[in-house]
This record gives sequence, structure tokens and C-alpha cells, in this order.
Amino acid sequence: SNYGVMVAMFFTVSVINNYALNFNIAMPLHMIFRSGSLIANMILGIVILKKRYSMSKYLSIVLVSVGIFICTVMSAQQVNVEKGASEEEGVYAFLHWLLGIAMLTFALLMSARMGIFQETLYKRHGKHSKEALFYNHCLPLPGFLLLSGDIYRHAVLFNQTSPVEIPVIGQSMPVMWFYLLMNVITQYPFIFSRPHK
Repeated sequence: SNYGVMVAMFFTVSVINNYALNFNIAMPLHMIFRSGSLIANMILGIVILKKRYSMSKYLSIVLVSVGIFICTVMSAQQVNVEKGASEEEGVYAFLHWLLGIAMLTFALLMSARMGIFQETLYKRHGKHSKEALFYNHCLPLPGFLLLSGDIYRHAVLFNQTSPVEIPVIGQSMPVMWFYLLMNVITQYPFIFSRPHK
């Protein structure tokens, strides 16, 4: 039941982070915004776990927050609307972007809450990080059937990209599938070799 809660959190965070990109969120902002996990972890650590931190950590969080705020404000000014669009469409595009920011904020806080939940599980049942990693990534897989239409559309788009020849074996494949394959291959040793907290 505990893993069920954690998997639900993980699935929600993953889906919301990906769907936020459909709301006028630029990829650089998406990456920078997600670096705010330190802020979310500290805030929830203070509220839920009653932790206290050193002044240097508070100062670091303030500086990171200012950086994320500046990036967000600059991104807001660049929300793109088609040429000749009316003022009403501009307002709609901005509100659409605000919804994307709200989604990223929610996902950030949910991710931090998931970390705290996992920490309390480790304290109660012992640290079984590889077991947790397996459940977190295996159990949500059936949930992606709900997004099968979207996954299929992207697979079609991947198939339409220009072919690239794969070194060593001499076969070619669409470049986006090659990028995905390289991403999976390079993630695998990283995930299973790093120490888990």
C-alpha cells in the first residue's frame, strides 16, 4: 500500500511535468523550474518534518529562487502568439502559460512530498532503494495505457524524422528513435550505479 501511494505520486509528477510543455512552457524554463526542487524540499522539510537549516542554506535557496523568478518573468514576456492575433488571444496565451507554471509548481511540490514520504518509509522499514526504484518505474507502466493515443502520435512523429546511420552496425533509423535509444542506454548504468538515498 505504501508503494501504491509512492507510485501514484511518481506517475502524477511524470505526467504533469510532460504535459506542462503543452502550455507554452519553453524547454529552458522547464529545466530551470525543475531545479527548484531544492526550494520545495526545504519548504516541505520545514513544514512537515520540522527541520531547521543553517543560514547559508537559506541564503542559497533565496539566490536560487531569485534566479528561477527572473527566468520565469523573462519567459512570460516571450509567450508567443501568432502574428496578427488579437489582444484577447494574447491574454488567452498568457493564461495558458500561467496554467503551465501552476502545473510545474504542483509537480515540484508533489515530487518533494514524494521524497519525504520515501524518507519516512526508509526510516520505518529500512533502506531498500533498488526495490523502491523497481516499483516506482514498473508499477506505473499500465497507467501509460491511458496516454496511449498521445504516445502513438509521438511514435508517428518519430518515424517521420530524417534517418541516421548507426555506427558499427551500419543500419539506419529515424533520428528521434536514435536519440531515445541513446538516452535509455546512457541512463541505465547511471541509475543502477549511483548510490540511492
